[in-house]
Amino acid sequence: MANLTIPGISQAEQDLLYSKLNAYNEGRASFKEEGTYLIALPRPEHPRYTLWIYSPLPERQSIFYICDLSTDIQETLRMASTLCFYSTRRLMLVEYNAKRMQSNGDDLISFGKYRGHFLHEILRIDPAYLTWIAFKFEPRIPKQERFMLIAKIYHSVHLDIQRRKTHQPSNGNRFLGKEGDKLENLTLTVISVRIEDNPYKTQVKGTTPYFYVRQVLKLKDSVGNLVTFRVNARTASRNSCQLPAVEHAYEVGETVNIASARVARTYMIGSVKYTRLAYVKLA
Repeated sequence: MANLTIPGISQAEQDLLYSKLNAYNEGRASFKEEGTYLIALPRPEHPRYTLWIYSPLPERQSIFYICDLSTDIQETLRMASTLCFYSTRRLMLVEYNAKRMQSNGDDLISFGKYRGHFLHEILRIDPAYLTWIAFKFEPRIPKQERFMLIAKIYHSVHLDIQRRKTHQPSNGNRFLGKEGDKLENLTLTVISVRIEDNPYKTQVKGTTPYFYVRQVLKLKDSVGNLVTFRVNARTASRNSCQLPAVEHAYEVGETVNIASARVARTYMIGSVKYTRLAYVKLA
């Protein structure tokens, strides 16, 4: 099969890139046996490369979205190969195919605390719940049986990511307390910001949608302990995942002083500990 033409780079750069990709895939399993990870090229309405998982399901759609990557192909390959390095699956470049890759709703949760969310979102925020769906959920109709199969595919992605993390040295961080504990006088540094819609507050008035977004912050203290919390926008936006101009937009590297907060939850991703905060009052 001929290599895809990659936009924005020279032929020499493209040849080198495919050479590296072939070396990465050497010795990995056939896609017919294990499936494969796919990097979809950007498209006019979506300028980032995206990561997908193909699994040889015996029926219908078998390609599922995982996450956005970068607008730069070199950075995209670095991100994808790092994430999937300890997987037996290959990594391939493909063009986006709406017929095969657009969600049909089979991967949408219709019950419980994550009702209205997609499985790829749960993979990122609560993989333990994803595992419960894959192996403990009891389907009542054929559509739910397929839903469980898709959850198992995402669970296999989680296992691949976990293999990578088990090979990384622990950073020795700790939880800041137990669930329900009150914390005071924290000084934290923002290390990542993600903006998402709040599905429980988004509404339509007439024909006009109003989105209430929230900023999901990941922060660290002076010794590297990791903290997360959400900042809900008080005003609505007319555009999905866009922070209104009147709201404060947090930036990576910004210092946040917290007067008090409660520990909502503690959890681990791989060997890394996180403390999730609620009832945050800024100093």
